[in-house]
Amino acid sequence: MNSFLKARMAALKASLREEGLDGYIVSNEANILYLTGFLGGVRLLIPEEGENHLYVYGVNYESAKRTAKNCGVELVERRGDTDMRIADLVRGLRLGRVGFDIMEASVYLKLAEALKDVRLNPRGKLLWRLREVKDEEELKCMRRAAELTSEGVKTAFETVRSGLREYELAAEIEYAMRRMGSEGVAFDTIVASGVRSAFPHGGCTDRKIRKGDLVLIDVGAKYRHYRADLSRTVAVGKPSPEQKKIHETVREAHQKVLEILRAGVKACDADAVARGLISGKGYGGYFVHSLGHGVGLDVQEPPALSQENEEALRAGNVVTVEPGIYLAGFGGVRVEDTVLVLEDGAERLTTAPYALEVE
Repeated sequence: MNSFLKARMAALKASLREEGLDGYIVSNEANILYLTGFLGGVRLLIPEEGENHLYVYGVNYESAKRTAKNCGVELVERRGDTDMRIADLVRGLRLGRVGFDIMEASVYLKLAEALKDVRLNPRGKLLWRLREVKDEEELKCMRRAAELTSEGVKTAFETVRSGLREYELAAEIEYAMRRMGSEGVAFDTIVASGVRSAFPHGGCTDRKIRKGDLVLIDVGAKYRHYRADLSRTVAVGKPSPEQKKIHETVREAHQKVLEILRAGVKACDADAVARGLISGKGYGGYFVHSLGHGVGLDVQEPPALSQENEEALRAGNVVTVEPGIYLAGFGGVRVEDTVLVLEDGAERLTTAPYALEVE
């Protein structure tokens, strides 16, 4: 693991040199984890040359000393102390131009006042460009998260029935994933039944699932901090012709994207493939979100598979492919997989069945 952490840190420092930055301040917890292997740091100061400095509170100090790699660990009492100690170190190292990933306005103003001769530059994209392409250690974790997620959805297929409340089905899915090794859920589980399945982010309620319902299930497991994301839609009982038509349309759009997805394809072009097919079947106005998004330490990361993103996908990107159709007052269908982009194609990491009818 440490060899991967060293490679990530080296890649970031190379980016600093290319950008003409003398140092970099990391505040996002996932970014700190990505670079040090430790979750729970307050700030990480990375000079372009020399030792990196991780600042932690007392509750995490012993754990950080044991876990964090490629940095010195420093104890701080309060957040304000951290910022002033960083300012002192920046001055001591004579860093003239310092980038950062994210920063609260109040912190920025405080540091700008304390470091009047230092240029503070927002450079969040430096880390995102690294995090977008997963290394082998990350992919190992994501494959396991995807396996756990797929097993959770298989449990849903075995469990869903009329009379069961949405939150009861969600609990069965989450228990199955936990029992098999998930650290928890990647996001709040969605089980939206009946007319509620037309809400893309419908959560789950105490509504009882009924015969004839569409049930939209959207779940994700978490393994060693990495996440997966998977949606399936099932009909309880025999699906109606309209339910079948919508499901077949979404499934076809999903498959068409998987067939063209590879390194070099523009994100907006992947979105256009799904959107064009769904529009051609008369449902264009009911596909109300982007085709997908990146997944990793966060459940929603770059790159976005959206109409606006004209960047080409890169081998090692892990993205969701999730076309959907949502008809208010009737119900909705989404089919989603977590997918690894390869040089010559794509690998589906989530593998649950696509069946519409389960009862």
